[in-house]
Amino acid sequence: MRMHSQRGFTLVELMIVVIVIGILAAVAIPMYQVVPERSRGTEATSALGLIREAMRAYYAEHGTYENAAFVDGASVTVGGILSVADDDLLGRYFSTECYTFDGAPDANTYTIHCDGSNSTASHADDAEGIVRTINQDGDLGPE
Repeated sequence: MRMHSQRGFTLVELMIVVIVIGILAAVAIPMYQVVPERSRGTEATSALGLIREAMRAYYAEHGTYENAAFVDGASVTVGGILSVADDDLLGRYFSTECYTFDGAPDANTYTIHCDGSNSTASHADDAEGIVRTINQDGDLGPE
């Protein structure tokens, strides 16, 4: 008598594979949903670095971060005091209106705030809710 070996997968084996793939997808998809927001935030982070360099140059020239124009909520391009122009800050997601002083700088400290909700850039809707800050030490927040 000759035995026939069966080839293929059983229903149980196929169900186990489907369950494993479902678990992997349930874990991976939420992790990748934050990637687009983080990538949009890099535009703001780059512009904040440019502003920080301009603030460092201002400090080197004046010995302080204080200035009558640098008030809470003021645009960083106000009065052309810093060497940062509106065109330097206009990007795909963020515009000049996003970058403001967070509080008034004192002699040795400042914080610059970027709020995507204020953007008038071409893809401003995608920047809604993205907020970044930078201080005199280059510390970035929140990500």
